[in-house]
Amino acid sequence: MLVEKIKAVGHRNVTARHKTTLEITKEDHLTPRGDCIIAISADRSLSELSRRFRGALKSQKAKLEITLSCSNLTEKITACGDPNLTLRHPTDMVIRKSSFICERTLAIKANKAAIDLNREFVKKLREGEEVEIELRIID
Repeated sequence: MLVEKIKAVGHRNVTARHKTTLEITKEDHLTPRGDCIIAISADRSLSELSRRFRGALKSQKAKLEITLSCSNLTEKITACGDPNLTLRHPTDMVIRKSSFICERTLAIKANKAAIDLNREFVKKLREGEEVEIELRIID
């Protein structure tokens, strides 16, 4: 089982209203238009994930479990990897409900997007709380 851990923080402009995506970024700012972004100032990006992890996520059968932890609240998301993922973007990690892939895509066919997150969890993100992101490749 391969695991990667990332730390980031919320921001007062987090709305988490996007219906099909969820994003974590290394950028240190967020405008109100970024309705899919749930955390900023991430300490790692797609390109900084281990080579072994990125290779495993590019398997046709790869399943990814994403655990978001913030202020004693937890959200779990499941998604899929794909051989067409590039996993090289220097700042953004996007989890998608759809099968669309671009350089910013971490995973596809997710069971949740930003809008699906618990609103109490989103409130903590809006307060600028730290969020821990665990990416786990599961069988």
